[in-house]
Amino acid sequence: MSEDPTRLKAADLITAIKRAGIRFIVALPDRTTSEHLLKPMMQDPELRVVQICKEDEGVSICSGLYAAGQRSLLLMQYTGLLDSVNALRGVAVEGQNPVCMMVGLLNKEPGVPPTQSKRYGVRIVAPVLDAMEIEHHWIEAPQDITTIVPAIDRAYARLLPVVMLIGREPI
Repeated sequence: MSEDPTRLKAADLITAIKRAGIRFIVALPDRTTSEHLLKPMMQDPELRVVQICKEDEGVSICSGLYAAGQRSLLLMQYTGLLDSVNALRGVAVEGQNPVCMMVGLLNKEPGVPPTQSKRYGVRIVAPVLDAMEIEHHWIEAPQDITTIVPAIDRAYARLLPVVMLIGREPI
């Protein structure tokens, strides 16, 4: 059985994350990214994984890592992002901390833009980020991976958060 060339590959995501200088992964396991993305990250000697209990803790931990001169990525599900809006507002946006997030869009239909999803929670993520003026990118196909490094670099240059919305479980 051959691999689907249109599917997002976790190994390619990890390579891009490391190329962006990320060395710390702050994560709360989610059903979209855990199996093929988080588990390999935990085995990668170039990455340090910090597991957390609540997503808003991750916003503060990533900000603290930035203050210590480290680049980090917060890995979570969209429900946790929505739960963390106040922490993002205060710590990341108003505090001018480059919190970089990779957010799984659980049960989003493949190929359907998040704002057109039948799932209400998925559908409101981008408008919430727009209202907060947080840069975000939809990552669902192999060609989308090229946006990761520049987006993370921009976040650190501008001292503002960025979100990569993972629209489909990577393989």
